[in-house]
Amino acid sequence: MPGLMSRAATIIKAKFSALLNRAENPQETLDYSYERQLESLQNVKRGVADVVTAKKRLQLQTQQLEQNVVKLDTQARQAVAAGREDLARQALERKSGIQQQLQQLDTQVQQLEQQQEKLVGNEQQLQAKIEQFRSQKEVIKAQYSAAEATGIGRQMEDTGLAIERAKDKTEQMQARASALDELVQTGGLDDLTSDQTQLDRELAQMSSQQQVDQELAKLKAEVGSGSDQAKELSQPSSQESTPSGG
Repeated sequence: MPGLMSRAATIIKAKFSALLNRAENPQETLDYSYERQLESLQNVKRGVADVVTAKKRLQLQTQQLEQNVVKLDTQARQAVAAGREDLARQALERKSGIQQQLQQLDTQVQQLEQQQEKLVGNEQQLQAKIEQFRSQKEVIKAQYSAAEATGIGRQMEDTGLAIERAKDKTEQMQARASALDELVQTGGLDDLTSDQTQLDRELAQMSSQQQVDQELAKLKAEVGSGSDQAKELSQPSSQESTPSGG
Protein backbone atom coordinates (compact mmCIF):
# COMPACT_ATOMS: atom_id res chain seq x y z
CA MET A 1 0.00 0.00 0.00
CA PRO A 2 2.76 2.57 0.77
CA GLY A 3 4.32 1.83 -2.62
CA LEU A 4 0.98 2.36 -4.38
CA MET A 5 0.45 5.68 -2.60
CA SER A 6 3.94 6.81 -3.55
CA ARG A 7 3.36 5.95 -7.19
CA ALA A 8 0.01 7.79 -7.14
CA ALA A 9 1.65 10.87 -5.64
CA THR A 10 4.39 10.76 -8.27
CA ILE A 11 1.80 10.55 -11.07
CA ILE A 12 -0.21 13.44 -9.62
CA LYS A 13 2.93 15.59 -9.32
CA ALA A 14 3.93 14.78 -12.88
CA LYS A 15 0.50 15.66 -14.27
CA PHE A 16 0.35 18.84 -12.19
CA SER A 17 3.81 19.86 -13.43
CA ALA A 18 2.74 19.22 -17.02
CA LEU A 19 -0.39 21.31 -16.46
CA LEU A 20 1.70 24.21 -15.15
CA ASN A 21 4.06 23.96 -18.09
CA ARG A 22 1.16 24.24 -20.51
CA ALA A 23 -0.30 27.16 -18.57
CA GLU A 24 3.05 28.99 -18.62
CA ASN A 25 3.70 28.44 -22.31
CA PRO A 26 5.63 31.57 -23.30
CA GLN A 27 4.42 31.38 -26.88
CA GLU A 28 0.80 31.70 -25.78
CA THR A 29 1.71 34.41 -23.28
CA LEU A 30 3.53 36.48 -25.88
CA ASP A 31 0.74 36.11 -28.44
CA TYR A 32 -1.81 37.16 -25.84
CA SER A 33 0.28 40.18 -24.83
CA TYR A 34 0.65 41.16 -28.47
CA GLU A 35 -3.13 41.01 -28.98
CA ARG A 36 -3.70 43.19 -25.93
CA GLN A 37 -1.25 45.74 -27.26
CA LEU A 38 -3.09 45.84 -30.58
CA GLU A 39 -6.34 46.43 -28.67
CA SER A 40 -4.69 49.31 -26.81
CA LEU A 41 -3.54 50.79 -30.11
CA GLN A 42 -7.09 50.62 -31.44
CA ASN A 43 -8.33 52.43 -28.33
CA VAL A 44 -5.84 55.22 -28.94
CA LYS A 45 -6.94 55.50 -32.57
CA ARG A 46 -10.56 55.73 -31.47
CA GLY A 47 -9.53 58.47 -29.05
CA VAL A 48 -7.96 60.44 -31.89
CA ALA A 49 -11.12 60.02 -33.97
CA ASP A 50 -13.27 61.25 -31.07
CA VAL A 51 -11.12 64.36 -30.65
CA VAL A 52 -11.24 65.14 -34.36
CA THR A 53 -15.02 64.67 -34.42
CA ALA A 54 -15.50 67.00 -31.45
CA LYS A 55 -13.24 69.62 -33.03
CA LYS A 56 -15.14 69.50 -36.34
CA ARG A 57 -18.42 69.91 -34.47
CA LEU A 58 -17.15 73.04 -32.71
CA GLN A 59 -15.81 74.46 -35.97
CA LEU A 60 -19.22 74.07 -37.64
CA GLN A 61 -20.87 75.75 -34.66
CA THR A 62 -18.35 78.60 -34.93
CA GLN A 63 -19.22 79.15 -38.61
CA GLN A 64 -22.94 79.35 -37.81
CA LEU A 65 -22.37 81.85 -35.01
CA GLU A 66 -20.16 84.02 -37.23
CA GLN A 67 -22.98 84.19 -39.79
CA ASN A 68 -25.37 85.25 -37.03
CA VAL A 69 -22.99 88.06 -36.01
CA VAL A 70 -23.03 89.47 -39.54
CA LYS A 71 -26.82 89.20 -39.70
CA LEU A 72 -27.36 90.94 -36.34
CA ASP A 73 -24.97 93.74 -37.28
CA THR A 74 -26.97 94.38 -40.45
CA GLN A 75 -30.25 94.36 -38.51
CA ALA A 76 -28.86 96.83 -35.98
CA ARG A 77 -27.93 99.26 -38.78
CA GLN A 78 -31.37 98.94 -40.33
CA ALA A 79 -33.05 99.61 -36.97
CA VAL A 80 -30.95 102.75 -36.36
CA ALA A 81 -31.79 104.05 -39.83
CA ALA A 82 -35.49 103.52 -39.10
CA GLY A 83 -35.30 105.33 -35.77
CA ARG A 84 -35.83 102.13 -33.72
CA GLU A 85 -33.05 102.43 -31.20
CA ASP A 86 -34.71 99.80 -28.99
CA LEU A 87 -34.52 97.19 -31.73
CA ALA A 88 -30.94 98.17 -32.54
CA ARG A 89 -29.94 97.70 -28.91
CA GLN A 90 -31.53 94.25 -28.81
CA ALA A 91 -29.64 93.20 -31.94
CA LEU A 92 -26.33 94.49 -30.56
CA GLU A 93 -26.88 92.73 -27.22
CA ARG A 94 -27.44 89.43 -29.01
CA LYS A 95 -24.39 90.10 -31.15
CA SER A 96 -22.25 90.72 -28.05
CA GLY A 97 -23.42 87.46 -26.47
CA ILE A 98 -22.59 85.50 -29.59
CA GLN A 99 -19.11 87.06 -29.75
CA GLN A 100 -18.45 85.84 -26.21
CA GLN A 101 -19.52 82.34 -27.27
CA LEU A 102 -17.14 82.53 -30.20
CA GLN A 103 -14.24 83.33 -27.86
CA GLN A 104 -15.08 80.30 -25.71
CA LEU A 105 -15.38 78.06 -28.76
CA ASP A 106 -12.02 79.25 -30.05
CA THR A 107 -10.39 78.31 -26.73
CA GLN A 108 -12.04 74.88 -26.78
CA VAL A 109 -10.93 74.23 -30.36
CA GLN A 110 -7.34 75.08 -29.42
CA GLN A 111 -7.49 72.67 -26.48
CA LEU A 112 -8.80 69.89 -28.71
CA GLU A 113 -6.06 70.52 -31.25
CA GLN A 114 -3.45 70.15 -28.49
CA GLN A 115 -5.05 66.90 -27.34
CA GLN A 116 -5.13 65.66 -30.93
CA GLU A 117 -1.43 66.34 -31.42
CA LYS A 118 -0.56 64.58 -28.16
CA LEU A 119 -2.67 61.52 -28.98
CA VAL A 120 -1.27 61.25 -32.50
CA GLY A 121 2.26 61.36 -31.10
CA ASN A 122 1.44 58.68 -28.53
CA GLU A 123 -0.17 56.58 -31.24
CA GLN A 124 2.98 56.70 -33.36
CA GLN A 125 5.20 55.79 -30.40
CA LEU A 126 2.95 52.92 -29.40
CA GLN A 127 2.85 51.66 -32.99
CA ALA A 128 6.66 51.61 -33.14
CA LYS A 129 6.95 49.78 -29.83
CA ILE A 130 4.39 47.20 -30.89
CA GLU A 131 6.35 46.52 -34.05
CA GLN A 132 9.50 46.12 -31.97
CA PHE A 133 7.73 43.80 -29.56
CA ARG A 134 6.38 41.70 -32.45
CA SER A 135 9.91 41.14 -33.76
CA GLN A 136 11.18 40.25 -30.29
CA LYS A 137 8.21 37.98 -29.78
CA GLU A 138 9.07 35.91 -32.84
CA VAL A 139 12.70 35.60 -31.73
CA ILE A 140 11.69 34.51 -28.23
CA LYS A 141 9.23 31.97 -29.61
CA ALA A 142 11.93 30.54 -31.89
CA GLN A 143 14.34 30.31 -28.96
CA TYR A 144 11.73 28.57 -26.86
CA SER A 145 10.96 26.07 -29.62
CA ALA A 146 14.66 25.30 -30.03
CA ALA A 147 15.13 24.89 -26.28
CA GLU A 148 12.05 22.72 -26.00
CA ALA A 149 13.25 20.50 -28.86
CA THR A 150 16.83 20.07 -27.61
CA GLY A 151 16.12 20.12 -23.90
CA ILE A 152 18.99 22.47 -23.11
CA GLY A 153 18.35 24.02 -19.73
CA ARG A 154 20.50 27.07 -20.34
CA GLN A 155 18.46 28.18 -23.31
CA MET A 156 15.29 27.70 -21.31
CA GLU A 157 16.65 29.99 -18.61
CA ASP A 158 17.54 32.64 -21.21
CA THR A 159 14.08 32.31 -22.72
CA GLY A 160 12.50 32.69 -19.31
CA LEU A 161 14.41 35.92 -18.74
CA ALA A 162 13.40 37.19 -22.18
CA ILE A 163 9.79 36.40 -21.41
CA GLU A 164 9.97 38.33 -18.15
CA ARG A 165 11.39 41.34 -20.00
CA ALA A 166 8.63 41.02 -22.60
CA LYS A 167 6.00 40.88 -19.87
CA ASP A 168 7.45 43.99 -18.21
CA LYS A 169 7.32 45.88 -21.49
CA THR A 170 3.78 44.67 -22.07
CA GLU A 171 2.63 45.92 -18.67
CA GLN A 172 4.26 49.31 -19.28
CA MET A 173 2.54 49.62 -22.66
CA GLN A 174 -0.80 48.57 -21.23
CA ALA A 175 -0.47 51.08 -18.39
CA ARG A 176 0.33 53.84 -20.87
CA ALA A 177 -2.60 52.83 -23.08
CA SER A 178 -4.92 52.90 -20.05
CA ALA A 179 -3.70 56.39 -19.25
CA LEU A 180 -4.46 57.46 -22.80
CA ASP A 181 -7.93 55.93 -22.55
CA GLU A 182 -8.52 57.91 -19.37
CA LEU A 183 -7.35 61.06 -21.15
CA VAL A 184 -9.88 60.49 -23.90
CA GLN A 185 -12.66 59.71 -21.41
CA THR A 186 -11.97 62.50 -18.91
CA GLY A 187 -10.11 65.05 -21.03
CA GLY A 188 -13.13 67.35 -21.43
CA LEU A 189 -14.25 65.87 -24.83
CA ASP A 190 -17.77 65.26 -23.68
CA ASP A 191 -18.05 68.26 -21.32
CA LEU A 192 -17.38 71.41 -23.36
CA THR A 193 -19.27 73.79 -21.05
CA SER A 194 -17.69 76.84 -19.50
CA ASP A 195 -16.50 76.82 -15.88
CA GLN A 196 -16.87 80.57 -15.33
CA THR A 197 -17.73 81.86 -11.85
CA GLN A 198 -20.61 84.21 -11.10
CA LEU A 199 -18.16 87.12 -10.88
CA ASP A 200 -16.76 86.22 -14.32
CA ARG A 201 -20.26 86.22 -15.79
CA GLU A 202 -21.20 89.55 -14.21
CA LEU A 203 -18.01 91.21 -15.43
CA ALA A 204 -18.59 89.78 -18.91
CA GLN A 205 -22.16 91.13 -18.88
CA MET A 206 -20.92 94.58 -17.84
CA SER A 207 -18.33 94.56 -20.60
CA SER A 208 -20.96 93.41 -23.08
CA GLN A 209 -23.31 96.26 -22.12
CA GLN A 210 -20.54 98.82 -22.57
CA GLN A 211 -19.72 97.33 -25.95
CA VAL A 212 -23.39 97.57 -26.97
CA ASP A 213 -23.58 101.24 -25.97
CA GLN A 214 -20.42 102.04 -27.92
CA GLU A 215 -21.56 100.20 -31.04
CA LEU A 216 -24.99 101.82 -30.89
CA ALA A 217 -23.46 105.29 -30.66
CA LYS A 218 -21.15 104.47 -33.54
CA LEU A 219 -24.03 103.26 -35.71
CA LYS A 220 -26.08 106.37 -34.95
CA ALA A 221 -23.14 108.51 -35.99
CA GLU A 222 -22.63 106.55 -39.22
CA VAL A 223 -26.22 105.92 -40.26
CA GLY A 224 -28.16 108.63 -38.44
CA SER A 225 -31.46 108.08 -36.67
CA GLY A 226 -34.83 108.03 -38.42
CA SER A 227 -36.09 110.97 -36.30
CA ASP A 228 -33.24 113.17 -37.56
CA GLN A 229 -34.11 112.28 -41.14
CA ALA A 230 -37.77 113.04 -40.48
CA LYS A 231 -36.89 116.48 -39.10
CA GLU A 232 -34.84 117.29 -42.16
CA LEU A 233 -37.73 116.34 -44.46
CA SER A 234 -40.27 118.40 -42.46
CA GLN A 235 -38.22 121.65 -42.54
CA PRO A 236 -38.97 123.93 -45.57
CA SER A 237 -36.18 124.62 -47.98
CA SER A 238 -34.58 128.05 -48.24
CA GLN A 239 -36.13 128.63 -51.70
CA GLU A 240 -39.67 128.00 -50.45
CA SER A 241 -39.30 130.37 -47.46
CA THR A 242 -38.04 133.32 -49.56
CA PRO A 243 -40.91 135.43 -51.11
CA SER A 244 -40.69 135.98 -54.84
CA GLY A 245 -40.17 139.50 -56.10
CA GLY A 246 -42.99 141.11 -58.08
